[in-house]
Amino acid sequence: MRKFFIGFVLLALSGCTAITTFSSAVGDLFSDADNAEPPAELTEYQPEIKLEILWDKDDGVGTDGLAMNLVPAIADGHIIIADHDGLIQARSLLDGELLWEVETELPISSGPVIDDDLVFVGTSKADVLALNVVTGEAVWKHRVSSEIMALPVVAGDKLLVRTTDGKDIALNRIDGKQVWSVESSVPALSIRGAGSPVVVDDSVIIGNANGKLIALNLMDGAHLWETSIAIPKGRSEIERLTDINGTPVLKDYTVFVSSYKSGISAVSPVDGEVLWRNESISATHGLNADQRYLYLSDVNSDVWQLDQRNGASYWKQTDLHQRRLSVPAVYDDYVVVGDFEGYLHWLSKTDGRLLARIEITDSPIVATPIVVDDVIYVYASDGTLAAVKVVLF
Repeated sequence: MRKFFIGFVLLALSGCTAITTFSSAVGDLFSDADNAEPPAELTEYQPEIKLEILWDKDDGVGTDGLAMNLVPAIADGHIIIADHDGLIQARSLLDGELLWEVETELPISSGPVIDDDLVFVGTSKADVLALNVVTGEAVWKHRVSSEIMALPVVAGDKLLVRTTDGKDIALNRIDGKQVWSVESSVPALSIRGAGSPVVVDDSVIIGNANGKLIALNLMDGAHLWETSIAIPKGRSEIERLTDINGTPVLKDYTVFVSSYKSGISAVSPVDGEVLWRNESISATHGLNADQRYLYLSDVNSDVWQLDQRNGASYWKQTDLHQRRLSVPAVYDDYVVVGDFEGYLHWLSKTDGRLLARIEITDSPIVATPIVVDDVIYVYASDGTLAAVKVVLF
């Protein structure tokens, strides 16, 4: 095992190479394999709520065992999913009934994303594909420079696309023609990027693998400002790994961003001023928010609730330690995370205690669960799609 690890690192340092990770497994990757903490065992407890699977479907190959950014997209009473073999399906939110499906024969790596009449996906072969949301018929396809792991983002008449070689590209939403392109440097060693831009007014705010948060003009890609969120430290490439890999979150005109090794930060979207930092938390795959708090799973799969005003921690849940949790979903009084064995866990917003869990499949749940009308929709890595709801005892 040690020989494999050393070989992997040498290969990664030989060029601009990204590390493929499942959720919070990054911490395990750089630790001594003999000393790595095992995932916490699930223990019995008295559930405080009852969960019911309303329906589930098992179609396609999901991520096909790879670290792809495949997530469910929901609009107008239907849910659309894609797998890495190129199958895209639209199903009814009510009962999971198949509405349409298409075989694109493309290795889909990110998406789908729905905007009005179009569905967008990115591929491992550097293609951006737009389809009709009602029929699944292809509308346009555009080739970019490399694989697309970040979810495309729609901003008015533009589609914003990030590639793994450090390019941010604006395409015309209607026909896919390029409007502008900006390139950022990518360190020799980085976490395989899945973070998308966030649009604030007429600016595009982007977290980069070099630890910098930048803002570009939405119209032409002109540079507006940049600020250092994560500052590299140490001598080796591994020690200096400081990546902003998750998608920033915008709340009350403040941008919240997580980073590997350098904690959670609140930033002004006007000029990039850092309003506060909590450097005690390392997170690689983003966070979520309600009206007052931030929620995240750190590199050890401990779940946190932080105050948006100052980054102070209100609670930390460690019972799911090292279970490779998804980014939390938040609704009503609940925080919901998926784990590497296919379980969904409900936590209390009040203090983080475990309220209930339910097994969806035996494969990892990496995609953040989506909430619509108090129903949780979850897409697992093996292609299982399920709808779950809290019901009365």
